[in-house]
Amino acid sequence: MYRAAPDARIHPSAQISDDVSIGAGTQVWDLVRIREGSIIGDECILGRGAYIDAGVTIGDRVKIQNDALVYHGVTVASGVFIGPGAILTNDRYPRSVTADGQLARAEDWLVSEIHLAEGCSIGAGAVVVAGSDVGSFALIGAGAVVTRAVPDYALVVGNPGRLRGWVCRCGQRLVAPDGEAIGASYQGPASCPMDHRRYRIDDQQHCLEVPS
Repeated sequence: MYRAAPDARIHPSAQISDDVSIGAGTQVWDLVRIREGSIIGDECILGRGAYIDAGVTIGDRVKIQNDALVYHGVTVASGVFIGPGAILTNDRYPRSVTADGQLARAEDWLVSEIHLAEGCSIGAGAVVVAGSDVGSFALIGAGAVVTRAVPDYALVVGNPGRLRGWVCRCGQRLVAPDGEAIGASYQGPASCPMDHRRYRIDDQQHCLEVPS
């Protein structure tokens, strides 16, 4: 039997395997599937039809929207948003059969893990390819295909996903001192036009928050 906090809300149609832990205040909506050994933190929302594979760890206050697929080997930190229909894979070289034509088994492939860092967002319909970590508060645009590691605060869009700029903790795109939105090649001071947090982008494509 799975373990759920007394105030967790779980729809009767959800399918939850044994050895699953669900934290306080978490809401699991209709047709959600959570496989064995997964850990779901506090105050999470799992939308209709979301799929959480075996052994996935999800932090606190995570929102996983309708029909998102989170496969074995993925770790989700606290405060992460995963949009509707997003897919997080776990095999960089997928095959149904082995080289000699036999049905591939669990021992015939290698899991390539994905780590979603604190506060990042994965847009609707985006695909994060196995082995591609996403940094803190990064923003992956809708429909993007992420094939490499994404740095903290990065804005990544397109197929394949490319760095297009930088975003604040609140999600707004950062601007230069002249008020113009900054691109991938920008270096120097930046700020958020919404909450006025300050940042600096260095020559190694690192975005660092400047203490106030």
